[in-house]
Amino acid sequence: MTATHITPLPYPAMLAILIALLAPFAIYFSTAQSIVSVWNQSETFAHGYVILPISLWLIWQRKKLLKHMAPQPYWPGLIALAACGFGWLLAELGDVQVVRQYMFVAMLPAIVIIMLGWQIAWTLAFPLFFLLLAVPFGEIFIAPLIDFTADFTVIALQFTGIPVLRDGSSFTIPSGNWSVVEACSGVRYLISSVTLGCLYAYLTYRSTWKRVWFILASIIVPIIANGLRAYMIVMLGHLSGMTLAVGVDHLIYGWIFFGIVMFFMFWLGSFWRDDKAASDYVPTTQSINTTVATSRLGWASLATVLCLALWPAYAAYVSQLNMNQTAIHIDRLPVTWKESSSFTTWRPRFLPGSAVLDQSYLDGTQAAGMLINYYRNQNRDSAVISTLNEMVQDHDRNWLKTHSETRSLNIDGQNLTVRETFIKGSAETLLAWDWYWIDGQFTANKYVGKVLQTKAKFFLHGDDAASVLIYAPYAENPDEARTVMQRFMQAHLAAITQTLQANKKR
Repeated sequence: MTATHITPLPYPAMLAILIALLAPFAIYFSTAQSIVSVWNQSETFAHGYVILPISLWLIWQRKKLLKHMAPQPYWPGLIALAACGFGWLLAELGDVQVVRQYMFVAMLPAIVIIMLGWQIAWTLAFPLFFLLLAVPFGEIFIAPLIDFTADFTVIALQFTGIPVLRDGSSFTIPSGNWSVVEACSGVRYLISSVTLGCLYAYLTYRSTWKRVWFILASIIVPIIANGLRAYMIVMLGHLSGMTLAVGVDHLIYGWIFFGIVMFFMFWLGSFWRDDKAASDYVPTTQSINTTVATSRLGWASLATVLCLALWPAYAAYVSQLNMNQTAIHIDRLPVTWKESSSFTTWRPRFLPGSAVLDQSYLDGTQAAGMLINYYRNQNRDSAVISTLNEMVQDHDRNWLKTHSETRSLNIDGQNLTVRETFIKGSAETLLAWDWYWIDGQFTANKYVGKVLQTKAKFFLHGDDAASVLIYAPYAENPDEARTVMQRFMQAHLAAITQTLQANKKR
């Protein structure tokens, strides 16, 4: 069967397509800018710069196929675009940056479907999917990767016959002290491996199952390899008397090891490569009425731009209605314990709130501290839930967060779930309980908190929220601190709740 060459589109039709494709970058400029900002600030996501050029190159590779296809606007694609816009709206109200970014990038395939039709969109499915890898996502995996790397390293050391004393993600062996921190989690290796694995699987295999299996391997292999890397670095330090692999050189060793692992993974994968299909396109005998095509593409472009513009406009309207300028009073918290000077130099790093209560208390010889950050009219520089809110910064030389878990409490018949964090200093140890108050409810789960925040703003309840932190020192047994904090909570939880609720009233 002989393929019929499609008549090139007139310039007005091409302009309509170009306007639709570029419109998201103009209308959602701040979201696009936030993606680039993360690329600039984090080496983990610097690969994002090459994703779009690679996608365009992959599209260019299919030019022979595309020239035999006629653009056919597909109006139901507006439903997918509207779903992305609504998802962006909810993420904007809840200030969930990564969801905003994913919804923004997902708009591009939806626009291709609307403007060019299903046949062309399906032909470009992988290049369009590959764009999603430009979104800087992966920080959610840091904590579990740290735990896995610490578990793997400790087990490997013990299997080798080296005694280990572990405290959370830190451990001690006879030759020195080690700690698995964010830079050691392997998240950079994982993200790099998945990105390369997806591209390699697409270019090397025709079989869907082969592609799936190789992508799965690109997820599992770097996780295990990072555990081996951490073990080898500890062994290098141990066997060299803590002179090798104890500074920046262990990061260099890590990337060299990762490069070797990736080389062998791709080399092994090449044994199952598929030859390129003999015929990679379906010929068409369809002719195009350029006048009709230009008209349809023009209307499709207009509908696309209007659909894109709806959600930011509504987000601005809702945010304006949620603004609250009344005064906040959290310094009037009635307490039965005696106020005292601080018993510790430790302070968490939280984004500044609209009002803060930072006070230490005494009841006899028992001491407890309380920190309440109250947030109103939140933004990226002042938010109750943010990755920038940390108990201990990653490179703090004086304090170390050794462990964190959720804990259920019963305070005068009220069930309360908190995050329990163990904090270790050079001369003291602390135990901390923290949780959120959002839309009048307590939660320790940041994801539930984001849902509550989104719901509150969507239904015009305002965005008032607070983070509550109680902490106490202990010598050896953390139950010492738990007993003190339990007593403090029994005496003051009702007052904390009433004070927060009183400020929320509008």
